[in-house]
Amino acid sequence: MSSYNTGDSTATASTHDRPVVHARRKETVETKPSFKTTELIVYVLAVLGVLIASAMVDENEDGQGFGADTAWKYVTWLTIGYMVARGLAKAGSYQHDDDPRS
Repeated sequence: MSSYNTGDSTATASTHDRPVVHARRKETVETKPSFKTTELIVYVLAVLGVLIASAMVDENEDGQGFGADTAWKYVTWLTIGYMVARGLAKAGSYQHDDDPRS
């Protein structure tokens, strides 16, 4: 007897003319794709805001202001925050596929 995966169901076939058994299983994905979340939109807007603010504000000779090094430090922190938020969102939560057969 052999067993194989046919995509959305598991089938068992035999060479002894036994009936083929199709077991239905519910397909799930862990979470929504990142481009469908508001987290990504907020992240992109925040990064753009930091970079635009850095370009508009000059860094003074005394080191005060908002220079490129400070801006990229904030972008790094925003990126770390976004990655942590996506990791928490993916931890143990599931979204069912929009399959009409389910």
